[in-house]
Amino acid sequence: MKILVTGGAGFIGSHLCKRLVDEGNEVICVDNFYTGRKKNIEKLLESDKFSVMEHDIINPLEITGLDRIYNLACPASPPAYQKDPVFTWKTSVIGVMNMLDLARKNNNCRVLQTSTSEVYGDPLEHPQKESYWGNVNPIGIRSCYDEGKRASETLIVDYFRKFDLPVRIIRIFNTYGSNMDPNDGRVVSNFIVQALSNQDITIYGDGSQTRSFQYVDDLIDGMLKMMENNLGFIGPVNIGNPGEFTIKELAEIVLKMILESKSKIVFKDIPKDDPKIRKPDITLAKEKLSWEPLISLEKGLVQTIAYFRSEVE
Repeated sequence: MKILVTGGAGFIGSHLCKRLVDEGNEVICVDNFYTGRKKNIEKLLESDKFSVMEHDIINPLEITGLDRIYNLACPASPPAYQKDPVFTWKTSVIGVMNMLDLARKNNNCRVLQTSTSEVYGDPLEHPQKESYWGNVNPIGIRSCYDEGKRASETLIVDYFRKFDLPVRIIRIFNTYGSNMDPNDGRVVSNFIVQALSNQDITIYGDGSQTRSFQYVDDLIDGMLKMMENNLGFIGPVNIGNPGEFTIKELAEIVLKMILESKSKIVFKDIPKDDPKIRKPDITLAKEKLSWEPLISLEKGLVQTIAYFRSEVE
């Protein structure tokens, strides 16, 4: 197939592009390199099945002959999406609309939107099911991302209802793995880089807040299964690992695995609107997609730490 991947030079996008190319597809990576990194896709450029277009999806895009569109374009870590909240909002809404219009021009080709667990906000339901409407502050410092993604889901379902566009929505929970930017501000990359550099491991709050961490390979499996499901199932569906850890437990696991580290854990004030709990209910993914994560946190961290060692060095 001829497949467009927006945000294809990012952490998750680069893994998706590699899988799609390995499976014999022609892949066009579109990225504005706001957070994506050219080094993530350098090896893919050796393939005649892979090409890169530097473009911002806030602006319309003209490509013909597409069979699939995976939309991953949007800054996803708090420092990145808070850096320019208006840009984040435009990417989440105007950018998504442009991709939906592009799909319509390509014979109503199938579109997968990467939404996020952030649509649940600071949840009052635990674990979070897809039927839960969330608890989001509409004017908070995280709102450009949380509400932007919620609005994108609305747009996508409206295109499905109005134009019968075959759409798919996944809600991604915390994901980690190789190709993460060491400076992206996410908790896994922060802790590993700090431990490898013998810096204090910084926990915001008392460390009791929880997250569920999935390895990137599990996520890619879930994305492909969702895109290619022929049940007419459009989602949204949670794609995440239901294994739940406190932030303090994650820091302790990282220190245990990086034995040479001289880092100490320090605590700082928690950011505003930071969710206290986060855990996916993946019953729907199991039922509709026959998907569940296979890689444990410890196993995934072994490979992730190895990647960050080379980055730090």
